[in-house]
Amino acid sequence: MPPFSKSFIMTSRRIVTACVRQHSSLTTELIENMDKKATWDRFYTESSSRTSTFKNFEWFFGFDSVRDFIMPHLQAKSHADALLRVLDMGCGTSAVGPCIYRHSPLPVRVTCADISPIAVQLMQEHVRAKAIEPHNCSSQLEFVELDCTQLHKHYGSSSVDLIVDKGTTDALLRSKEGKGKAGLVLKHCLKVLRSSGSLLQFSDEDPDARLLWLETEAQEQGVMAADVGVQEVGELRGVCYYCYQVTPRPVVHQ
Repeated sequence: MPPFSKSFIMTSRRIVTACVRQHSSLTTELIENMDKKATWDRFYTESSSRTSTFKNFEWFFGFDSVRDFIMPHLQAKSHADALLRVLDMGCGTSAVGPCIYRHSPLPVRVTCADISPIAVQLMQEHVRAKAIEPHNCSSQLEFVELDCTQLHKHYGSSSVDLIVDKGTTDALLRSKEGKGKAGLVLKHCLKVLRSSGSLLQFSDEDPDARLLWLETEAQEQGVMAADVGVQEVGELRGVCYYCYQVTPRPVVHQ
């Protein structure tokens, strides 16, 4: 096993253990089965049953840590008289999607999608109770149950401006049976993104490993279908995080 792969697995175990330290019965299951709907249904059911007060569960970090990576992309992609379409992919009960809706001065339609209907329901109830107001009165916010390997069931080709992936691909890559799903998700993202759109993956995986994986999986018939870049987000609790940006390349018809 390459050193960076071993480091990635050890880091993932440390992060997952810290995130679910109050759910010890779930720790091993989460590490091995983070690609499974049943795992997350159980996680959110147990999480919500432990307290009467809702609290967002943030994988890695919250919106404030990545605000300066997300919001400039929206400013650069404005369409005349049209809502920018934003997908928070594998949202869970994160506040990232609602924060984009609340802070974007440009009109956006933010879709927070997760494979777990439990997480979707919790977020719907939370947003109704909080009555979150958008910065732009034309903006929209929705929560949908959606398997991210089937984005085509919710989006048409070249219809999305920005996809935010905060830990979803990491969860798939770290699962026993999730690596193939992670590659499929990336391909679907590239299909539904506009040519001017971007996928932002927030991860703690070392660039030597993630960039190679992205460049390999983004190929179509041996040709690169996307441009890939990386920026360092910063260090939190001794772990360094990165923002990987994936932008579709225009399709050239022979």
